[in-house]
Amino acid sequence: MTDDINMQRGEQWLKQLLQLSGVSTDVNSKVGATPGIGVESQEENSCWLIIDDSNLMPEQIRTLIGANGSVLDAIQYLANSVLNVHQPEEEHVPYTIELSDYRLRRQSEITALVRTAVQEVRFSGREVEMKSLSSFERRQVHSFLKEFPDLQTFSRGKEPYRNLVVRPATEPPTDPGY
Repeated sequence: MTDDINMQRGEQWLKQLLQLSGVSTDVNSKVGATPGIGVESQEENSCWLIIDDSNLMPEQIRTLIGANGSVLDAIQYLANSVLNVHQPEEEHVPYTIELSDYRLRRQSEITALVRTAVQEVRFSGREVEMKSLSSFERRQVHSFLKEFPDLQTFSRGKEPYRNLVVRPATEPPTDPGY
């Protein structure tokens, strides 16, 4: 369960990290569901750490988000690692880092990509490769598409060029990893 102490710790930690990076801005927090493709993939008690972009320059925002959200993902990974260290696993708080509604916009994009891929696979009977997904996004898609018995997913390639493949469920995957 996310509480005020964890939210305050998260805000202070992120604000200090940003200051050390030369970015002076406020950080707000709220409790909510991490965006997901399907309801089952959402984490209800995620602590959202929201970077206030009202005083940031567009270049600062682009830098903090990074190519395909890579910097925001790295900050989120650090937050989850650092803020949950020495905590019993049952008390871990999932932190979501948000800036300029990037996470919400990206989730809409992924949902549209998944719908298109599903339609194309079902129509053509051939596999579709989904590119430019982070490992977290690939896991979301894998989990979501497990609900479709006529489809199969697996990942192909090596980071940073690892792609998710969706295909009809008639063939065994060659690389079952994420």
